[in-house]
Amino acid sequence: METILLETEDKMLKAIENMEKRFTNVRAGRANPRILDNVMVKYYGVETPLIQLATISVPEARQLVIKPFDKSCISDIEKGIYEANIGLTPNNNGEMVVLVIPELTEERRKEFVKEVKGMAEEAKIALRNIRQDANNDIKKLELPEDEEKRGMDKVQDLIGKYNKEVDNLLSEKEKELMTI
Repeated sequence: METILLETEDKMLKAIENMEKRFTNVRAGRANPRILDNVMVKYYGVETPLIQLATISVPEARQLVIKPFDKSCISDIEKGIYEANIGLTPNNNGEMVVLVIPELTEERRKEFVKEVKGMAEEAKIALRNIRQDANNDIKKLELPEDEEKRGMDKVQDLIGKYNKEVDNLLSEKEKELMTI
C-alpha cells in the first residue's frame, strides 16, 4: 500500500507542476523569459528551441531582449516568435530582437484570471482522477476493511493537501494578474 501512496503523491505533484508551468504562460504585463520557452526556430533546417540560439534578458519590466549567438539567424528568430503565436511582435534592430510587453487592460486581466481559474479546475480534476485510481488500486489489494479505510483516508489527506496547494497558487496568480 505504501508504494500506491508514494506513486499517488508523485502523480499529484506532477499535476501541480503542470499547472504551474501553464500559469507561467499567462503573462501579467511584466516581461518573463519563460513565455519564450515554447518558441522553436528553424535553424539550418532544424527546429531548435530559441533558448539554445540566444541569450534572453529583461532590461526593463516590460521588455525582453533576445541576443542571438549567431547574428545570421536573427530573422529566423523573428519568424519563430511570430509562428509561436505568443501575442508579441518582435522588433529586429540587426543586433538583437526586442519584445515589448503591452500594458494589460482591466478587461484583459479579467480574461486572464478566468483562464487561470480554468487551469486550476483542470488540475483539481486531474487530482480527483488520481485519487480515484489510487482508491481502486487499494481495493484491488483485498486488505482487511480497516486497513483499506486507512489507506483511502491517507489518499484523501493527500488530495486535500494538493487541492489547498492549487488554491494557494491560484490566488497568487490572480493577485499577480490584477496588480497593475
